[in-house]
Amino acid sequence: MKIGILSRGPKLYSTRRLVEAAKQRDHEVQVVNPLRCYMNITSQKPQIHYQGSELERFDAVIPRIGASVTFYATAVLRQFEMMGVYPLNESVAISRSRDKLRSLQLLSRKGIGLPVTGFANHADDIDDLLTMVGGAPLVIKLLEGTQGKGVVLAETKKAAESVIDAFSGLRANILIQEFIKEAGGADLRCLVIGDKVVAAMKRTAKEGEFRSNLHRGGSAELGKLTPMERQTAVRASNVMGLNLSGVDILRANHGPVVLEVNSSPGLEGIETATGKDIAGMIIEYIEKDAKYGRTRTKGKG
Repeated sequence: MKIGILSRGPKLYSTRRLVEAAKQRDHEVQVVNPLRCYMNITSQKPQIHYQGSELERFDAVIPRIGASVTFYATAVLRQFEMMGVYPLNESVAISRSRDKLRSLQLLSRKGIGLPVTGFANHADDIDDLLTMVGGAPLVIKLLEGTQGKGVVLAETKKAAESVIDAFSGLRANILIQEFIKEAGGADLRCLVIGDKVVAAMKRTAKEGEFRSNLHRGGSAELGKLTPMERQTAVRASNVMGLNLSGVDILRANHGPVVLEVNSSPGLEGIETATGKDIAGMIIEYIEKDAKYGRTRTKGKG
């Protein structure tokens, strides 16, 4: 097979591992920067050009799309889909998962456990909104934040009002969520491929921090999941329409709750914590699932 990897970072761990895994299985692989792609959008012969010439047709593409370039990179991925190229994750599914509010609404509609979450537009509604999510302490999140950035724990109502007022002054869209204290600063990252959790790690925040992201100094170890947690992770991934995802789960007193579904999960932390060849599993899945023109919008937009 000829596999394309849409990535701006050929030296990043995840991209390198996918290249290695593809080559080990005798596939031809090329890393393509989606921002350097440009398109001829036509009903007769849609094309993608890259660095001055037309790209050879891939059999499959693996999107490794950063949040900051979602709009343009998913447009490039849609062009590949129009050309009949199989995408590991489809453009619609990536866009769906990147919109935090939309993704939570979709998960809620399917009855998947979530932290109590509030969203409002007008400052006059903040008091009632804080009450609605259970009051302080609570978590305030920027809709556009990634890797724990733009996430604040407000321990008092006054602190929450100050943070919300600051974000509102910047015209930033925010979510307000209940703080799951019993999770103890730890969460579970479940790596889902197709309809199966293939690996899981438990991430624990460093002392004095409530965010467990590895980019913020958190530590990771092999995670052991309950059947309910496995089922929740797979359902959440399927609701987004993703073939590959990293589903972040908190252990609440009333059961597992989903924090986020990531469409481009990093491989370094989970491969290190579990000792599993996740990159190889991804390539194996593509070998079994990839077919020309197999592009479908899973679920509802």
